[in-house]
Formats: sequence, structure tokens, C-alpha cells
Amino acid sequence: MRKFVLACAVSAFVSSASFPGLVVADGVPAVPEAIASAVADASRPATDTARDADRKPAESLAFAGVKPGDKVADYAAGSGYFTRLFADVVGPGGHVYALVPGSLFTFPSIVKGTGDLQAFAGTHTNVTVTVASALEAVRYPEPIDLFWISQNYHDLRDSFMGPVDMAAFNKAVYAALKPGGIYLVLDHVAAAGSPANVSETLHRIEPATVRREVEAAGFKFVGESKILANPEDPHTAGVFDKSIRGHTDQFIFKFQKPKG
Repeated sequence: MRKFVLACAVSAFVSSASFPGLVVADGVPAVPEAIASAVADASRPATDTARDADRKPAESLAFAGVKPGDKVADYAAGSGYFTRLFADVVGPGGHVYALVPGSLFTFPSIVKGTGDLQAFAGTHTNVTVTVASALEAVRYPEPIDLFWISQNYHDLRDSFMGPVDMAAFNKAVYAALKPGGIYLVLDHVAAAGSPANVSETLHRIEPATVRREVEAAGFKFVGESKILANPEDPHTAGVFDKSIRGHTDQFIFKFQKPKG
């Protein structure tokens, strides 16, 4: 009953006839039933639901357009916040590939989070957890519908990650996706004209940099969601700074691999 009531509440502000991924004039995406139900699932850990107000998962997943039956790659899956939601949305006919670049194991929270993910995968046959190098983690046993990277694109440029060859990375994502597949990048905004090392110092990235790099790999820019934007963020503090943590200005870019 609780799941039903919450699902209705999440969906109340949109038309029931809306399509997945549709963005209306004010930038708020329609929320399909499968996504609303997943967010409202009473079995979600309290540590996940406590973050919902800041992360707006229903709107974010709706903008991505994920749906039942999809094959999804959750890159740098962290503690599995989005992996668990994806698993619920795609259902038994879909699959979620939760990827953990091995270089992230320098952080104890990632080690613990990966253990939690593996335990979750043990009871959810539609989830696979893989630890690999940054580029090897972009290879899957089947073409995928959605490649999702949340708050980690900027990390790929950092020294502890290699840094990763971004042209090679984005080409690997392109190769992994089905024709028409979606590449979704969510990250913290860096001020225009920020120094090249802003990803290491403030853990942010200029949106224009992401768009330029991804489009260079052959992707078509579909649109942007402002649901996580915060005009009050001065962009001068690191994302873990207490003054802004959990409330950073964030962008969500949606790209598509051409269908033909």
C-alpha cells in the first residue's frame, strides 16, 4: 500500500499519458509508472531514500528514458544507489551492468559500496557487478540501451584514474550502445573558464567540455535537464565542502547514438 501511495505522489504532477524521457517546457520530465514505482519501493535502503530529495531520482531516470526490458550500464556505480533503482525499473527482462573502475578502490567507501553491490546482485539475477580498468569497464556481453555516469565523468580526467583518454572512453561508450542508445552524463558544474585541473581541485567540470568531448565521438546532443541546477552555487567550493555538499549546481546531458 505504501509503495502504491508514494508512486502516485511521485507521478501526480505529470499526465498519465506522458512518454518516458519527455521533457515539458519547465524542464521537469514526465515520470512513467515503472520509475515512480521503483522510487517508491519500500524495500529500498534508508541510506538511499535519505538522498532522494537532493538527487531527484524519479525525474532524473525519466529524463534518461529508462524503461522495462532495457540493458543499462551504471558506470562507477558507487554504493549502488542508481543500480538498485535501475534493477527495479528494467525488471526481469532487462539487465543492469554495475561497473566499478578498479582505480576507485583507493577510496574505502568504494570498497564497501562494491561489497554492498555484490550482495545485492546475489539476490537480483538481473544485476552484474564488474570491477575492471576504466576502459575495460565499458565493454559488455551485449549491446546496451543506456550508459549512465553520475558525478563521475570529471573523475576520469584526474591523475588517480590515469587520467583516462577521454576520446577513447567516449568512443568505447559509442561502440557499447545500440543504435539509438542513450548516453547520460550527470555531473557537478564548474564555472566557465575554470582551470584544467578543476576536476581534481573542486571535483567539477565545465558542461561545455563534456558536450564537446562526447559529440566528438559521434553522439547527437538530445537535450539538457535543469532539475538539479542550483543558481545559488558560487562554483568556488569543492563538492565535498560542507557549505555546498548535496546542493551543488549539477547538469544532466542526454546524448544519443544515431539510429542509422
